[in-house]
Amino acid sequence: MSATPLPSSGPDGAVALPPPPGTDMTGICFRDQLWLDTYPLDRNLVFDYFALSPFYDITCNNESLRSRQIHPLDMSHLTKMTGMEYLLSEVMEPHLFVIRKQKRESPEKSSPMLAYYILDGSIYQAPQLCNVFASRISRAMHHISKAFTIACSKLEKIGNAETESDAVASESKTQKEAIDLKELKRIDHILSSLKRKIGAAPPPPHIPGAMSHHQQNKRKHRMMWQHQRHHLNLTLSLIKVLLKDQDSNERFVA
Repeated sequence: MSATPLPSSGPDGAVALPPPPGTDMTGICFRDQLWLDTYPLDRNLVFDYFALSPFYDITCNNESLRSRQIHPLDMSHLTKMTGMEYLLSEVMEPHLFVIRKQKRESPEKSSPMLAYYILDGSIYQAPQLCNVFASRISRAMHHISKAFTIACSKLEKIGNAETESDAVASESKTQKEAIDLKELKRIDHILSSLKRKIGAAPPPPHIPGAMSHHQQNKRKHRMMWQHQRHHLNLTLSLIKVLLKDQDSNERFVA
């Protein structure tokens, strides 16, 4: 027999009474492999098997019927009695049997107390509905709390990363603006110096009288060439100054 130990016998050898009402026995599993190997587990013998377990209360009306050689689940006799009784409520032979414990007050009125189920030869006490709800709610609250904790930790990391990135971007923007302003002032200074050295572009020559179309085109091309030469000289001078300045910086670094 593989089971939770049965209640110890009294001084006269009689089996002691089961635990008092309200005792939680949902953690107990009863199984008698010797009985299962000897007898078939069906609706006719399942109550005899259940009576071997510590869940069985010998003060029930079913035990009274057994003592009189009447089948313990005979409803024609149980409905005529009052008190605690067991009832076979669900059957799926040979795997599942559900036994309900109830208190009978009249042939038409009975109050359910507990439920037991026999699953493949192992007997368990079914948990009460309030305990099932409490367990499920507690488990759900645990997972919800864990989810909020993980979400908060992720949000803190995101907030820190955004703050750091904003600070780096602001610092980079400030440095870039300072560098651009410095370069702009430097180029303006170079252009002013070149303008003073080279001077402004010469004005176009004054030709009195009317000019033909060919003369106008020739004058126009000459003026364009003078302006291009002036800008070319200005650009070459600017390049020379920049190269000279770069060479000075490289020497300074070296």
